[in-house]
Amino acid sequence: MSDSPALTDVIAVACAEAWRGDGEIFASGMGVMQMLGARLARATFEPDLMVSDGEAFYVAGDLPIGGTNKTVEGWIPFRSVFDTLAGGRRHVMMGASQIDKYGNSNIANIGPWAKPKAQLLGVRGGPGNTVNNATSFFIPKHQSSVFVSVVDMVSGVGYDRAKRIGGFIAKRHDLRRVITNLAVLDFATPDNSMRLVSVHPGVNVSDVVANTGFELVIPADVPISRAPTAEEMDAIGRIDPKGLRHREIPS
Repeated sequence: MSDSPALTDVIAVACAEAWRGDGEIFASGMGVMQMLGARLARATFEPDLMVSDGEAFYVAGDLPIGGTNKTVEGWIPFRSVFDTLAGGRRHVMMGASQIDKYGNSNIANIGPWAKPKAQLLGVRGGPGNTVNNATSFFIPKHQSSVFVSVVDMVSGVGYDRAKRIGGFIAKRHDLRRVITNLAVLDFATPDNSMRLVSVHPGVNVSDVVANTGFELVIPADVPISRAPTAEEMDAIGRIDPKGLRHREIPS
């Protein structure tokens, strides 16, 4: 392996690592890098994962992103996704236009609800995902306008809100990882506030701090995100032969 792997490949591995240990569940990626992470995990260290073609089927093998040739293993039409979600047998990786220190996320609007500066996707599946099944995030540009002290609209439920609601919601609530162009973060702290797990090659801890609009938990020793193995690079080449991942990360 090269001593200097491409940043996109390091991030693909970091996304895949979010599913490590999940076993036989539905690994659902909402976007190119998210799909690559799920399919890379299944192709290497997490072979029991179930992945879909993004349409209506579970598929076998290393389905290329944007590919059409597939081996169908099962049927997962859109209505069945909700059954799987409600049962908690799913780990989804989403995006977020804003996210705060407890993982409250926003994909709906920027600015006040009554008169937003920008209208985005709407809450979509954010509420159901974050209160029913494991949820991770891929955010391509780590900056303080995204990592904010308070989100403008709660589309996905964070740890502070889940705890206040309590009961079933608090029990099932499970935010796993946040992967960005700078770092990997999680919520494995006593109060479930966001923690820096690793920085990508060439990134300093100070770069992450400067681009985060709230105080992060920073361990004494922050490692460098790991490079892909030869096996993982082979799998990345099969899953993303067109190199679509390179369009996902800002230069």
